[in-house]
Amino acid sequence: MDFKDKKIIVSGVAKSGIAAAVLLKKLGAFVTIQDSKPYEKLGDEPAKLEALGINLYLGKNPDDIVKDNELIVVSPGVPCNLPFFDIAKKDNVPVWSEMELGYRLCRCPVIAITGTNGKTTTTSITGEIFKNMVSNTAVVGNIGVPFTEKVLELDYDSYAVAEVSSFQLETIHKFKPKAAAVLNITPDHLNRHKTVENYIAAKERIFENQDENDFLILNYDDEVCRKMSQKSKGKVIFFSYKKELHEGVYYSNECIYARLLGKDELIINVNELNILGSHNIENAMAATAIALCMNIPKSVIVKTLREFKAVAHRIEYVETINDIEFYNDSKGTNPDAAIKAIDAMKRKIILIGGGYDKGSDFSEWIKKFEGKVKYLVVIGEVADKIIDTAEKFNFKNYSKAASLKSAVELCYSKAKSGDCVLLSPACASWDMFDNYEQRGELFKKFVFELR
Repeated sequence: MDFKDKKIIVSGVAKSGIAAAVLLKKLGAFVTIQDSKPYEKLGDEPAKLEALGINLYLGKNPDDIVKDNELIVVSPGVPCNLPFFDIAKKDNVPVWSEMELGYRLCRCPVIAITGTNGKTTTTSITGEIFKNMVSNTAVVGNIGVPFTEKVLELDYDSYAVAEVSSFQLETIHKFKPKAAAVLNITPDHLNRHKTVENYIAAKERIFENQDENDFLILNYDDEVCRKMSQKSKGKVIFFSYKKELHEGVYYSNECIYARLLGKDELIINVNELNILGSHNIENAMAATAIALCMNIPKSVIVKTLREFKAVAHRIEYVETINDIEFYNDSKGTNPDAAIKAIDAMKRKIILIGGGYDKGSDFSEWIKKFEGKVKYLVVIGEVADKIIDTAEKFNFKNYSKAASLKSAVELCYSKAKSGDCVLLSPACASWDMFDNYEQRGELFKKFVFELR
């Protein structure tokens, strides 16, 4: 598609929006970048964008300028219920996600991965597998690298491996990955999607444009994912931790096996993996299924699985002090992810939880504490809600901390030799931090200061 001389609004002055605006300007478009925050609240980014010849429309929504433009590209953080979406529909101005824009310009096959939990680890493993096969592979999307930042570097024989969120999928149109994966579904982001049904519908959009030449990898053990197979026009490949499959990738006797494309073979013994927990075995199986569907040799897959280390902020080992292990799971931003972190720990846990409330129910998380969590320290705006849930299930060993630093220090004082301290908040970070990465980095800093 030719963007030269097109008048385009990019909504959102953050990573995705900035990358999209810069790319469109490079392609010759007349670009206006918009954000509801005023100039002075956006750091030095507005000045950099102005210097590139990009127009600014800041401190308000773009309602008044929609009709003067031919396309709107939205960052994932921009909610779809803002009035300008209705105005754009009425005036026949298409609204694309930054992911859609990247896809329209991409010359190589796209691999797309979504799900409530495990997206980043699975995308990272998959990306490493493909890089070990084709060095010019880009790992993009919700993982922290905008698609539009890398897309022009990719050639026909490259691969784009994308982590895709429900927010990014809300505004796709022609997005059509050659292989797509849905890892699992548990309620999340209900403050935005309002209902679980809406959330599932957004996730299902990852495969809505696929055809019989494409692959859809689904978690057989997840009932919601399993039902998605009935809606797929692509070739469905299941993976399962619990069941030996007649066709697909499965776990049995501490090994990952694949029955795919006419082959029945052992892939790897999971004791050779450097990542903890059954959920990470699932992530490795999903990545294996994707790679095999795309004809990546088994030898490349096995080498990558053996070498892969844990993703930063996802059950990341930090340090051992006086026989107390510290783990950073700042990316555990919902109860289901935090449950998986608890399951992965082999020691009794002193736990840090809490943060920004996404409308989650913490009941199942608290129930998981029995026999595993010795003490809970809660932080953030949702602290009282978590405490109320803990009381409901008669869990009394908790304290509230005013900051992450004081939470780390309190946990250390409560821990004994042989315990572990785990940051796995079950909440987003936006009440106290810019993002989960900042929260995780500060946690590690405060742990190192304990030495």
